[in-house]
Formats: sequence, structure tokens, C-alpha cells
Amino acid sequence: MKTVYLDNSATTKVRKKVLEQIIDVNENYYGNPSSLHRMGLQIEKKIEESRKNVSKIINSKASEIYFTGGGTESNNIAIISSLSNCEKRHNIVTTKIEHSSVYNTINHFKDKMEIRYVEVDKMGKVDQDNLNELVDHNTILVSIMHVNNEVGIVQDLNSITKIIKDKNKDAKIHIDAVQSFGKIKIDTNKLPVDTIAFSSHKIHGPKGVGGLFVRSGSGINCITFGGGQEKSIRPGTENTPGIVGFGEACRLICENFREETEKLQNLKYLYAKRLSEEIKDIKINSSMKNDGAPHILSISFKNVKAEVLVHYLEQQGIFVSTGSACSSKAKTNRILESIKLDRDYLHGTIRISLGLLNTEDEVEYAVHSIKQSVEDIRKIMK
Repeated sequence: MKTVYLDNSATTKVRKKVLEQIIDVNENYYGNPSSLHRMGLQIEKKIEESRKNVSKIINSKASEIYFTGGGTESNNIAIISSLSNCEKRHNIVTTKIEHSSVYNTINHFKDKMEIRYVEVDKMGKVDQDNLNELVDHNTILVSIMHVNNEVGIVQDLNSITKIIKDKNKDAKIHIDAVQSFGKIKIDTNKLPVDTIAFSSHKIHGPKGVGGLFVRSGSGINCITFGGGQEKSIRPGTENTPGIVGFGEACRLICENFREETEKLQNLKYLYAKRLSEEIKDIKINSSMKNDGAPHILSISFKNVKAEVLVHYLEQQGIFVSTGSACSSKAKTNRILESIKLDRDYLHGTIRISLGLLNTEDEVEYAVHSIKQSVEDIRKIMK
């Protein structure tokens, strides 16, 4: 059976060149980077090469990159560290469409300070007037994701960060860039942000490794303690095969950034066009303009149960999701409710998320299978 993997926002297949680097480290460079002998120094050098490759993606200094265990850990370190000296008078500003690793971490502080949620429109775009109203001199942290993981809206970080700094120059700004890293240009020299979280396995790198950008001089407090690795921001023996693989994935992105993002964008447009042509009563929730991420397409089908559709499709070798894998067991969809999706479509939403291994040849097979499955489910649900 043909396999069409369209769940790349959940995770991606590791590239062959990345896998070769991971194997090479496991076979030949298995020393501990903290060791003083030659094997330790060899792998330490490879880690620093990876740090440089990662930093190029967001145009930062290599010294501002810290390796972590993944995007969730990066978000936790950035948020908890920023709030470690908070007082009752402080407030946090964020949105209700954040990934659970941000939303739940901030919610953990609900009894210690006020949490303010910025309104978003029907595409998930931050209401900048509302943001301007909510940020004040007591705002200690603003945390906003760059690309929403379910509908793919891209936030205008230039305007958002200007609003925040105009209202409170001391407020910390954290960006969850897990879904935008490596797919949308980020320039830390132009954005006054303090921290940025990102992950390896969303860009065809290995799982279990991520990164955190911490601007020089912005200050960050340790929240876990150990041997001082990663300047004590993320202590513990480094995941050396993962870090080197992550660095290789970033190097490959830098080589062909424009071509690869254009390929994703074109595939997204093609899926949206063909599904709209073939199936009645559907709604495209993702922006088809410049403020839509190149790899995420959220589609809702009227009178269809999305979970049932996902299982219909997997029987035909097609793998999509109903939204974030990290929230797949939640009873309600916080993101779709926040953008006020029509109730007739609310429970019939799937996410097609594209990766570099997807091709145009897959599109007609996937569209035909989705159309047939939707028609079958609608007959059953009548």
C-alpha cells in the first residue's frame, strides 16, 4: 500500500545525511564532551560546530544557543526562568492558541499573578489593539508563538514586539518558534526578543533535542541544577548524537532554504485547491497569503467526525492529524474554539502538514482518498 505521510508538524522523518551523522557519533565519537581527554575534546568540537549551524537559522551568535531536550523543555526553561522572581503585582500576557507546553506552563502560575489573554481573529492572528491594551508597566513576560501549530497563522513579530517594547521596555518577550524554525526567516538582530524556543524533529532532525536562544545580557535563571553543562541552563550529559544530527539538519536547511520552503508552499496551495474543487462543504482554516506558514493546511469538513476520518485515511496509507499531537487526548480543541470556528465544522477538522519528503505525485491519491472517505462518513452520519 502507498504511504503518504502528512503529519510533519507532529514530527518528521530524519534525513539520510542527518542519520549518517548520528551513526558516526555513536560509532566513533561516543566520548563525554565534559571529559578532559582527546575523545571528550573531539565531540565537544562537534557540538560547537552544531551550535554554529543552528545559530545561522535565526542569525544569532553561536554563544546565544543552548541545546535542550526539545521544544517543550525550551519553552519551560524560558518561561519559568522569566517568572522566577515574579511578584503578585505582575502579569503575563499570552494567547489561548499557544502550544500546551506554553499554555500549561503559564497556567501553572495562575495563583501567583494575573494571566492576560490577547484576542485573536478567525485566522488566529493576534489582535494588536488588544495587545496594546493588555501590556502595561507590570507586565513581566509576553509569550506568543510565531506560527500556530494547528492552523499555521504567522504572527507579525515586528509589529508585536514594537507594541510590547513601546508599552514596557523591561517586559521579557518569549517566542515559541517550534513550527517556524527553519521554514520562515527569523532575524534575532532585528527582533527585540529575549528567548526563542525551537526543536530538531520538526525539521527532519532527531527527536529528543531542541534549542533555546537566549539573548546575550538578557539574563536567565537556572531552573534545574547539575554539572554545569550548557552554562547551567540545561545541565546534564549532552545528547551528543542528537545535537550533531540537529546541527546537520540546520546545515542542510541553510543550503536550500528558499527552494525547500517554496516547495512546501506550492504543495500546500495544491492540496487546498484540489480539495476545494473535489469536496463540497469544506472550510480552509489556514491563510493562503503571506501570513500563512508554508507547511500547515487546516481543513474542516461539515458533518464529518475528524477522528473517524483520520482512521479511514490510515487504512489507505495516508497519515494526517486532528491537530496537535501533544493535545490529541484533550476533550476540546482550544485553538479552534479560540478562532470561533463554525460549530458545524468544529469536529470535522484535520491538519495536513507537509515535509520535504512529500511530492506532487502524492496529491491526487491523497485527495481522492480524502474525498471518498468524507463521502462514506457523511452517508453513515446522516
